[in-house]
Amino acid sequence: MKVTSSAVSINVDDVPASTAFLVEHFGFREEMSAEGFASLTRDDVGMNVIFLWRGLGTLPADQREEHAAGLILAFVVDDLEGELARLRAEGVTITMPLTEEEWGERAFQVRDPNGVIVQLVDWNANPAH
Repeated sequence: MKVTSSAVSINVDDVPASTAFLVEHFGFREEMSAEGFASLTRDDVGMNVIFLWRGLGTLPADQREEHAAGLILAFVVDDLEGELARLRAEGVTITMPLTEEEWGERAFQVRDPNGVIVQLVDWNANPAH
């Protein structure tokens, strides 16, 4: 198998709201869109984020009404504190404060207008063990 690209598809109630959130606050751009669908990308991410309207008829019946519950859209960044300050200045609510795990991961979270969790992460901290 050769993988040529990657994407994560997320079912939401309001595709334009989630799209605008990633474009405005995380520098994504809309690559493709149609009724009930938007595919977003960044040159440095290596995957597309796809928002699908919940209830979209082209989805298999057992997936149509699912929501992104439990999913965390995580991005590793170089300047975690800088991103935290920037998002606060832009008025984005921080839903999980900056935390540091004993293995060295540091992260904080926000939620988009549909409740999709976006987590920014770095591995720059020194692990305790």
